[in-house]
Amino acid sequence: MRTAMYCAVILALLPVAAVRVATAGEIVRVPINDMAFSPGEITIKPGDTVEWVNNDFVDHTATAKDGGWDVLVGAGKSARLQFDHVGTTHYFCRFHPDMTGTVRVVGK
Repeated sequence: MRTAMYCAVILALLPVAAVRVATAGEIVRVPINDMAFSPGEITIKPGDTVEWVNNDFVDHTATAKDGGWDVLVGAGKSARLQFDHVGTTHYFCRFHPDMTGTVRVVGK
């Protein structure tokens, strides 16, 4: 009887665990090498997180051209930002304005 109760509790919790995993989103890495975001354009889903990984020896930013967000990515470090809404955002580095990128968030 005790085993049956244990199994019933586990089965009852499985849908909750599955929902948490499904809504967590993916981490999409954008390396920064030789003063460039690579790839320069990415397409993600709502709930995904972009992680910029700075492999350069100088600091960079990932700054939305519309002013919606600004992420400092120190030399040799990384920084993350989660995207929850569908849309396209063009971004650049405030320190090196020729460095540009695009994040496209498309529906599920």
